[in-house]
Amino acid sequence: MRQFVVLGHHAPIDPDFSLDDLAGAAGRLDVLCRCVNSALFLSHGIRDAARIHLVLQDEVTVRIDSADLRYMNPDERNIAGLLRQALEAKDQAIGHREAESTPGIHVSKRGFQPVLESIDGTVVELHEDGDPLADVDPPTDPVFVLSDHEDFTEAEAVLLAEHSDRRVRVSPEILHADHTITVAHNYLDTQGFSEY
Repeated sequence: MRQFVVLGHHAPIDPDFSLDDLAGAAGRLDVLCRCVNSALFLSHGIRDAARIHLVLQDEVTVRIDSADLRYMNPDERNIAGLLRQALEAKDQAIGHREAESTPGIHVSKRGFQPVLESIDGTVVELHEDGDPLADVDPPTDPVFVLSDHEDFTEAEAVLLAEHSDRRVRVSPEILHADHTITVAHNYLDTQGFSEY
């Protein structure tokens, strides 16, 4: 299983956002939609064992599993519409227990720390100050953690340092979050850039 945890610092936690302004009024939800696309989709299909957790404002988490996913297409508007449905189902989530909004999409009232504490796997912080990805052996059951268009806050960085097993960078350049996910997938698909 490959997992990605993406922090959405200003993404909406209520479903009353417009699908016509994902980059503005919806708190850069466009960034998170592109991350979902990169984490789950191939050119003509969906990855078999991929999961993404979108942690919204450290209050709500939307978990999307590729194995059970239905009704999602790889365009931002469709993804945002399904995220809106997840937020509409938020009141059905009790505490940290999830509610399923549509097949493969679950919502819970959990922030960053409970999500980190609940995930099994090798936690890898994706950060421009980490070790080069090519110098690190591919981890077993990786959980890549990254931020949206903003840096990790100081509190998030401290929490992540406590829970992460590795800190790596995917490029000498600072990439967009969704591009970073694509590079991480390629790294795993090629057994550490060694098999094509």
